[in-house]
Amino acid sequence: MPTKSKLYRKEMIYGYLFLAPPVIGMLLFTMYPMLYSIYGSFTDWDGLGQMNFIGLDNYKDLFTDELFHKAMFNTFFMMIGIPIGLVLALLLAMGLNRGIPGTTAFRVIYYVPVISSLAAISILWQWAYNGDYGLVNQFLDLFGIKGPNWLANKHTVKPAIMIMAIWKGLGYSMLLYLAALQSVSRSYYEAAELDGANGFQTFRAITWPMVKPVTFFIVVTSIIGGSQIFTEINIMTSTGGPEYSSASAVFYMWQKAFGNFQLGYSSAMAVLLALFIFIVTLVQFKFNEKSSGDLD
Repeated sequence: MPTKSKLYRKEMIYGYLFLAPPVIGMLLFTMYPMLYSIYGSFTDWDGLGQMNFIGLDNYKDLFTDELFHKAMFNTFFMMIGIPIGLVLALLLAMGLNRGIPGTTAFRVIYYVPVISSLAAISILWQWAYNGDYGLVNQFLDLFGIKGPNWLANKHTVKPAIMIMAIWKGLGYSMLLYLAALQSVSRSYYEAAELDGANGFQTFRAITWPMVKPVTFFIVVTSIIGGSQIFTEINIMTSTGGPEYSSASAVFYMWQKAFGNFQLGYSSAMAVLLALFIFIVTLVQFKFNEKSSGDLD
């Protein structure tokens, strides 16, 4: 067996040295806290005192915790905004892909909310949703519509937060779709036009298959992000909304951990939420593999 040269060994050492910081960082700030949380979920840890092992008691209590069930329902409900945002982003991207004047300006306008501070945007929308002087109700007044106090009404608070979240992420999804559309060769559309295909047939046979990988990526990352929604809720409805109607799973988790000092119980919620995200992501990957196989 030929021996490795001194230069090869030296490059290999340098390679490991460059890899070491992110690997060590992941072990210290991701893997260790995750394993610690899993262990903590089986204890009555309050964050300060001793961690006493209590088995599955935290998980049993979660199944009878009505506030946890409500928080999970609120989280799932607000994920309805994901497909709505996808459709709007794709429509905007298709419009901007037609080469209309001012395309660059529109890209910037739609992307500004993405790079803006989430805390600042949450405060801005909290003012806009105000029932007395908010811009949303002032706009509705122009059409003779009496708007509600959006964030103080249990029936409107979730849709209100959902609309804000769609607006915040629209530019990011739109740019991804636009990049995918611009990578499609015009010859495909020209061939479809020569064959007499209409707009819907062209979209179904060319546009949709080409943007499908982007859609898969956006759906997976949006579900992961939607499961962890917290900042908007904490700022816009600091108590979880009327009758706890806007509290998310992470918001409830945060209240239990740092409000009630039930870090063991909160860790159990974190484990269940992580398990949910893992299962949903795995299903999405399997579904995408099957869809790609059918297309092949």
